[in-house]
Amino acid sequence: MKIDVLTLFPPMLDGFLSESMMGRAQSSGVVEVNTHNLRDWAKGKHKQVDDRPFGGGAGMVLMPEPIFDAFESLQTPQTHRVYLAPDGEPLTPALAQSLASKKHLILLSGHYEGIDERARENLIDQEISIGDYVLTNGTLAAAVLIDCLCRFLPGFLGEEKSLTSESFQGSLLDFPQFTRPAVYRDMPIPEVLLSGNHAEIEKWRQREREERTRKRRPDLLED
Repeated sequence: MKIDVLTLFPPMLDGFLSESMMGRAQSSGVVEVNTHNLRDWAKGKHKQVDDRPFGGGAGMVLMPEPIFDAFESLQTPQTHRVYLAPDGEPLTPALAQSLASKKHLILLSGHYEGIDERARENLIDQEISIGDYVLTNGTLAAAVLIDCLCRFLPGFLGEEKSLTSESFQGSLLDFPQFTRPAVYRDMPIPEVLLSGNHAEIEKWRQREREERTRKRRPDLLED
């Protein structure tokens, strides 16, 4: 898979893309992620990419010309074009898995008060939000989206089965995890985990997942 990120702040992604699993995945060819500064497609001496909104109002809006030029320079017939926006479709595991099946993604990071509506209407295939809160800019959201969808790419995870037992897989949260020592500061782990009875352990984990979901995210249990 190839991912191109359009942003005003490419260095914000440098550490994230070069470290840990993401760095290894790029080195092994599982995914290719390129960052691009939107100002590279801006015109004029000052490389202006934003301007005041028509009709007045606070803040600035990203201009359509550099966005159109950037997309037209990077896209191919296989490209799926995504805008990271606070009013977009909520990011879920199912959505991430769907994106992981694409050959090429262009992710546009929103900034300031957003982008010119003509770019949204004519360039963007899908708008995605990572949550109902305000961020400095959409570059952070792009990083979250990349990390989430890459976990569905074959070869990205060291142990593929880990996908089936992570939080938010299916409709339940993950079960509690414990490691050595078995007793720490008079706090023992559940005895069933020491039993060696895998059937009973799976039953315990399922009960814990259901209980944790009821307490923390009852909305996941609603039909």
